[in-house]
Amino acid sequence: MNGVLTTSGRQVEPFGRTFEKLPKRALSRVGVVDVGSNSIRLVVFDGAARSPAYFYNEKVMAGLGAEMAATGRLNPAGVERGFNALRRFAALAKGMDIEPLTCVATAAVRDAEDGPAFQQRVERETGLKLHVIDGEEEARLSAQGVLLGWPDAKGLVCDIGGNSMELAEVADGKVGRRASSQLGPFRLQQVKGGKDGLRKHIRGIMADLVARLGTDHDRIYLVGGSWRAIARLDMERRGYPMIVLHEYRMTPKSVEETIDWIAANDLNDLRGRVGISASRMELVPLASQVLAELIAAFKPAELATSSYGIREGLLFEHMSERLRRRDPLIEAARFSERQMARMPGFGRKLYEFLLPIYGDLSPQRDRLVRAACLLHDTTWRAHPEYRAEACFDNVTRANMAALSHPERVFLGLALLHRYKNSRANSPMAPLFSLLDEAELQDAEILGKAMRFGAMFAIDDPQDAAVLKYLPKKKTLQLKLTATGRELMGEVAHARFKSLCSAMGAEPLVLD
Repeated sequence: MNGVLTTSGRQVEPFGRTFEKLPKRALSRVGVVDVGSNSIRLVVFDGAARSPAYFYNEKVMAGLGAEMAATGRLNPAGVERGFNALRRFAALAKGMDIEPLTCVATAAVRDAEDGPAFQQRVERETGLKLHVIDGEEEARLSAQGVLLGWPDAKGLVCDIGGNSMELAEVADGKVGRRASSQLGPFRLQQVKGGKDGLRKHIRGIMADLVARLGTDHDRIYLVGGSWRAIARLDMERRGYPMIVLHEYRMTPKSVEETIDWIAANDLNDLRGRVGISASRMELVPLASQVLAELIAAFKPAELATSSYGIREGLLFEHMSERLRRRDPLIEAARFSERQMARMPGFGRKLYEFLLPIYGDLSPQRDRLVRAACLLHDTTWRAHPEYRAEACFDNVTRANMAALSHPERVFLGLALLHRYKNSRANSPMAPLFSLLDEAELQDAEILGKAMRFGAMFAIDDPQDAAVLKYLPKKKTLQLKLTATGRELMGEVAHARFKSLCSAMGAEPLVLD
């Protein structure tokens, strides 16, 4: 494969050497261009290294790989759209002073007869060095993108593009076996034999993939625009209250029902309801058939949608092992606190002040309490009438990794109660259905605890008071210092009583 970086026979992965040249810093303003078979995208990452923000994100549906299976060449109209996009992206990167800008091309460019000529023209006319990677390397980078979002990911990553579909195992923070196939919708458009011929073709390839990767994968992580489109349609069919695609979970039965629902409805009508582009929607029926066969072949218990893929995988490539082990949620919350809180650093002290309220916290609940305390004062600039809802909205819609949808709602509700005692008549109420009654109560307790703790917004709240929960007596004790007695005004007393009421505990203040 002329000009293609391959993994076969190598001890060192191709991009390991590329990224070793980068300085070991906070990964601020790292730019990536992803030249796919259907879309070309520029992403500029910024912010917290382990949970980066999308400083800039632009996509052009160039369709480079359209009809390539029939002609063997890149789509001429797509080539011109692609060059226009890449010229613009090169100019944008220069204006943003992005160094380096890593450019990766996948199935269309690597498989087309004129792929090398396209690669050379890109470098000559735009100055962008286009790295064309093979299928297994594409699978590895996509899987690393999933690991950026899910540090504990275990299962099979499935990344579908226009001309290929890649699979990779993930477990223990590592990428295992991987495989590439030609199950992209553009290629499937050229399969002869009608529905039966297409089904036979897909099943034959799936059987080979099963032989290579096995079926012992309880979860499949879905990467790629076609999968996300199907997930968004699943949300629409179910009337799901949230439209954040990352971490959206589906059962095989739900996916099968959605595939039947798509087939029974007008695609233009569905597209209008969910805002999917026409070029993307055109590929959904074929992608649906692939997904149905994927489920039948690998028999997963659950499918999880990932918004992270090859671009995030390239960023993950540069992270040290130490950085990779950090919790993306906590890193994002720390970054938000540094940028937006009135007293950066107070969140950790608030967490330590409130810990006596809890017994033995599970690791999953502990990280939510930590994140809430770090975020408790990050929307103070919002209008007081909307501050509670702004907190909730920010968290449930934020680009945060390692956070399931119920956890988003729990964290958002805790922050809502940080500013507001009651959630009655809240416009966010439909999302509360993702939590059970016990979780709703726990979120309220955490919110009211932060609401009270914020009354001791000095360098360290433990210099003002110490909390102690006495479960046998069902009493929450507050022991005040001299400083605490000065701070314990009327509002603080009211908030302490409100917290105790939420806990079902008697308040006891010791002067």
